[in-house]
Amino acid sequence: MRIDILTLFPSMFDGFLNESIIKRAVERNIVKINIVNFRDYSTDPHKKVDDTPFGGGSGMVLTCQPIFDCVESLKTKDSYVILLTPDGKTYNQKIANSLKVFKHLIIICGHYEGFDDRIRLLADLEISIGDYILTGGEIAAMAITDSITRLLDGVISKGSLESESFNDNLLDYPVYTKPRDFRGIKVPDVLVNGDHKKIDEYRKSEQLRITKEKRNDLLN
Repeated sequence: MRIDILTLFPSMFDGFLNESIIKRAVERNIVKINIVNFRDYSTDPHKKVDDTPFGGGSGMVLTCQPIFDCVESLKTKDSYVILLTPDGKTYNQKIANSLKVFKHLIIICGHYEGFDDRIRLLADLEISIGDYILTGGEIAAMAITDSITRLLDGVISKGSLESESFNDNLLDYPVYTKPRDFRGIKVPDVLVNGDHKKIDEYRKSEQLRITKEKRNDLLN
Protein backbone atom coordinates (compact mmCIF):
# COMPACT_ATOMS: atom_id res chain seq x y z
CA MET A 1 0.00 0.00 0.00
CA ARG A 2 1.02 3.60 -0.63
CA ILE A 3 -0.24 6.44 1.55
CA ASP A 4 0.34 10.09 0.60
CA ILE A 5 -0.40 12.58 3.38
CA LEU A 6 -0.88 16.20 2.29
CA THR A 7 0.13 18.67 4.99
CA LEU A 8 1.67 22.08 5.62
CA PHE A 9 3.74 20.69 8.50
CA PRO A 10 5.80 17.70 7.30
CA SER A 11 8.13 17.69 10.32
CA MET A 12 5.21 16.72 12.57
CA PHE A 13 5.48 13.21 11.08
CA ASP A 14 9.19 12.67 11.79
CA GLY A 15 8.73 10.71 15.02
CA PHE A 16 5.63 8.94 13.74
CA LEU A 17 7.48 7.47 10.77
CA ASN A 18 10.58 6.46 12.69
CA GLU A 19 9.23 4.49 15.62
CA SER A 20 7.61 1.14 16.39
CA ILE A 21 5.25 -0.70 14.03
CA ILE A 22 5.08 2.04 11.40
CA LYS A 23 8.87 2.13 11.03
CA ARG A 24 9.08 -1.65 10.69
CA ALA A 25 6.26 -1.79 8.15
CA VAL A 26 7.99 0.85 6.02
CA GLU A 27 11.37 -0.88 6.27
CA ARG A 28 9.79 -4.17 5.17
CA ASN A 29 8.15 -2.46 2.18
CA ILE A 30 4.66 -3.40 3.33
CA VAL A 31 3.61 0.22 3.15
CA LYS A 32 5.10 3.35 1.61
CA ILE A 33 4.18 6.56 3.39
CA ASN A 34 4.93 9.88 1.69
CA ILE A 35 4.56 13.21 3.45
CA VAL A 36 3.76 15.87 0.87
CA ASN A 37 3.89 19.60 1.58
CA PHE A 38 1.14 21.01 -0.61
CA ARG A 39 2.64 24.49 -0.20
CA ASP A 40 5.17 23.32 -2.80
CA TYR A 41 2.33 23.26 -5.33
CA SER A 42 1.25 26.87 -4.77
CA THR A 43 1.55 29.08 -7.85
CA ASP A 44 1.54 32.20 -5.68
CA PRO A 45 4.89 34.07 -5.82
CA HIS A 46 5.09 33.87 -2.03
CA LYS A 47 3.83 30.25 -1.87
CA LYS A 48 0.65 31.41 -0.18
CA VAL A 49 -1.94 28.67 0.43
CA ASP A 50 -4.70 30.54 2.28
CA ASP A 51 -6.82 33.67 2.07
CA THR A 52 -9.63 35.51 3.85
CA PRO A 53 -13.15 34.08 3.55
CA PHE A 54 -15.74 35.60 1.24
CA GLY A 55 -18.54 37.16 3.29
CA GLY A 56 -16.19 38.05 6.12
CA GLY A 57 -15.33 36.21 9.29
CA SER A 58 -12.29 35.36 11.34
CA GLY A 59 -9.35 33.22 10.33
CA MET A 60 -7.84 32.14 7.04
CA VAL A 61 -9.17 29.56 4.60
CA LEU A 62 -7.10 27.09 2.58
CA THR A 63 -7.37 27.85 -1.13
CA CYS A 64 -8.22 25.41 -3.89
CA GLN A 65 -5.28 25.69 -6.28
CA PRO A 66 -2.42 24.12 -4.27
CA ILE A 67 -4.50 21.21 -3.00
CA PHE A 68 -6.18 20.50 -6.34
CA ASP A 69 -2.85 20.55 -8.16
CA CYS A 70 -1.20 18.40 -5.49
CA VAL A 71 -3.92 15.74 -5.51
CA GLU A 72 -4.09 15.68 -9.29
CA SER A 73 -0.33 15.18 -9.54
CA LEU A 74 -0.44 12.18 -7.18
CA LYS A 75 -3.70 10.54 -8.18
CA THR A 76 -3.86 7.33 -10.19
CA LYS A 77 -6.64 4.93 -11.10
CA ASP A 78 -5.99 3.13 -7.80
CA SER A 79 -6.22 6.21 -5.59
CA TYR A 80 -8.80 6.82 -2.88
CA VAL A 81 -8.89 10.35 -1.46
CA ILE A 82 -9.72 11.09 2.18
CA LEU A 83 -10.44 14.59 3.45
CA LEU A 84 -10.08 15.16 7.19
CA THR A 85 -12.80 17.45 8.50
CA PRO A 86 -14.84 17.81 11.72
CA ASP A 87 -18.10 17.18 9.83
CA GLY A 88 -16.87 13.96 8.22
CA LYS A 89 -17.96 10.43 9.01
CA THR A 90 -16.80 9.39 12.47
CA TYR A 91 -13.84 7.05 12.12
CA ASN A 92 -13.99 3.53 13.57
CA GLN A 93 -12.51 0.06 13.15
CA LYS A 94 -15.02 -0.88 10.46
CA ILE A 95 -13.83 2.01 8.30
CA ALA A 96 -10.20 1.09 8.98
CA ASN A 97 -10.87 -2.43 7.69
CA SER A 98 -12.58 -1.07 4.59
CA LEU A 99 -9.63 1.18 3.76
CA LYS A 100 -6.90 -1.45 4.07
CA VAL A 101 -7.90 -2.94 0.69
CA PHE A 102 -6.91 0.14 -1.33
CA LYS A 103 -3.55 0.26 -3.10
CA HIS A 104 -3.20 4.01 -2.72
CA LEU A 105 -4.65 6.42 -0.17
CA ILE A 106 -4.35 10.20 -0.35
CA ILE A 107 -5.10 11.91 2.97
CA ILE A 108 -5.66 15.69 3.02
CA CYS A 109 -4.93 17.49 6.30
CA GLY A 110 -6.86 20.70 6.80
CA HIS A 111 -5.58 23.65 8.82
CA TYR A 112 -6.34 27.24 9.77
CA GLU A 113 -10.02 28.21 9.90
CA GLY A 114 -10.95 25.60 7.32
CA PHE A 115 -10.74 24.95 3.60
CA ASP A 116 -12.53 26.24 0.54
CA ASP A 117 -15.62 24.05 0.31
CA ARG A 118 -14.86 23.18 -3.31
CA ILE A 119 -11.96 21.04 -2.06
CA ARG A 120 -14.61 18.52 -0.98
CA LEU A 121 -15.02 17.67 -4.66
CA LEU A 122 -11.66 15.89 -4.54
CA ALA A 123 -12.66 13.52 -1.74
CA ASP A 124 -14.01 10.00 -1.96
CA LEU A 125 -14.56 10.01 1.79
CA GLU A 126 -14.65 12.70 4.50
CA ILE A 127 -13.51 11.56 7.95
CA SER A 128 -13.59 12.94 11.49
CA ILE A 129 -11.81 11.16 14.36
CA GLY A 130 -14.15 12.58 17.00
CA ASP A 131 -16.32 15.40 18.21
CA TYR A 132 -13.58 17.86 19.09
CA ILE A 133 -11.42 20.37 17.24
CA LEU A 134 -7.74 19.93 16.47
CA THR A 135 -5.36 22.60 15.21
CA GLY A 136 -5.01 20.67 11.98
CA GLY A 137 -5.51 17.25 10.44
CA GLU A 138 -2.00 15.94 11.11
CA ILE A 139 -2.77 14.07 14.34
CA ALA A 140 -5.89 12.60 12.75
CA ALA A 141 -3.87 11.52 9.71
CA MET A 142 -1.38 9.74 11.98
CA ALA A 143 -4.18 7.93 13.82
CA ILE A 144 -5.80 6.77 10.59
CA THR A 145 -2.51 5.74 8.98
CA ASP A 146 -1.51 3.77 12.07
CA SER A 147 -4.85 1.99 12.34
CA ILE A 148 -4.76 0.95 8.67
CA THR A 149 -1.08 -0.01 8.52
CA ARG A 150 -1.32 -2.44 11.43
CA LEU A 151 -4.08 -4.29 9.53
CA LEU A 152 -1.92 -4.98 6.49
CA ASP A 153 -0.68 -8.54 5.99
CA GLY A 154 2.67 -9.13 7.62
CA VAL A 155 2.69 -6.10 9.92
CA ILE A 156 1.50 -7.87 13.07
CA SER A 157 0.30 -11.41 13.70
CA LYS A 158 -3.18 -12.49 12.64
CA GLY A 159 -3.87 -13.79 16.14
CA SER A 160 -3.17 -10.38 17.67
CA LEU A 161 -5.58 -8.72 15.25
CA GLU A 162 -8.36 -11.21 15.91
CA SER A 163 -8.30 -10.65 19.67
CA GLU A 164 -8.34 -6.85 19.64
CA SER A 165 -10.98 -4.41 20.76
CA PHE A 166 -13.88 -3.65 18.39
CA ASN A 167 -13.77 -6.99 16.60
CA ASP A 168 -17.38 -8.21 16.54
CA ASN A 169 -18.31 -4.89 18.18
CA LEU A 170 -16.77 -5.99 21.48
CA LEU A 171 -14.05 -4.45 23.62
CA ASP A 172 -11.02 -6.57 24.44
CA TYR A 173 -10.82 -8.95 27.41
CA PRO A 174 -8.37 -8.20 30.28
CA VAL A 175 -4.89 -9.70 30.03
CA TYR A 176 -2.26 -10.44 32.69
CA THR A 177 1.38 -11.47 32.91
CA LYS A 178 3.90 -12.47 35.59
CA PRO A 179 3.94 -12.34 38.55
CA ARG A 180 0.75 -14.25 39.26
CA ASP A 181 0.37 -12.42 42.59
CA PHE A 182 1.29 -8.72 42.67
CA ARG A 183 0.75 -7.01 46.03
CA GLY A 184 -2.03 -9.42 46.81
CA ILE A 185 -3.81 -8.83 43.50
CA LYS A 186 -4.00 -12.23 41.81
CA VAL A 187 -4.45 -13.34 38.23
CA PRO A 188 -7.84 -15.11 37.81
CA ASP A 189 -7.44 -18.86 38.41
CA VAL A 190 -9.13 -19.77 35.12
CA LEU A 191 -6.18 -18.32 33.18
CA VAL A 192 -3.60 -20.58 34.81
CA ASN A 193 -5.46 -23.91 34.96
CA GLY A 194 -4.54 -24.98 31.41
CA ASP A 195 -8.15 -25.56 30.30
CA HIS A 196 -8.28 -23.63 27.03
CA LYS A 197 -12.01 -24.15 26.55
CA LYS A 198 -12.70 -22.51 29.89
CA ILE A 199 -10.18 -19.76 29.12
CA ASP A 200 -11.98 -19.00 25.84
CA GLU A 201 -15.34 -18.94 27.64
CA TYR A 202 -13.96 -16.65 30.34
CA ARG A 203 -12.51 -14.23 27.81
CA LYS A 204 -15.73 -14.09 25.82
CA SER A 205 -17.78 -13.43 28.94
CA GLU A 206 -15.34 -10.71 30.00
CA GLN A 207 -15.62 -9.06 26.59
CA LEU A 208 -19.38 -8.95 26.92
CA ARG A 209 -19.22 -7.68 30.51
CA ILE A 210 -16.71 -4.93 29.77
CA THR A 211 -18.49 -3.83 26.60
CA LYS A 212 -21.82 -3.67 28.42
CA GLU A 213 -20.30 -1.62 31.24
CA LYS A 214 -18.16 0.74 29.17
CA ARG A 215 -19.60 0.90 25.66
CA ASN A 216 -23.13 -0.48 25.71
CA ASP A 217 -23.79 1.41 22.47
CA LEU A 218 -21.62 -1.14 20.64
CA LEU A 219 -23.96 -3.94 21.62
CA ASN A 220 -26.91 -2.05 20.23
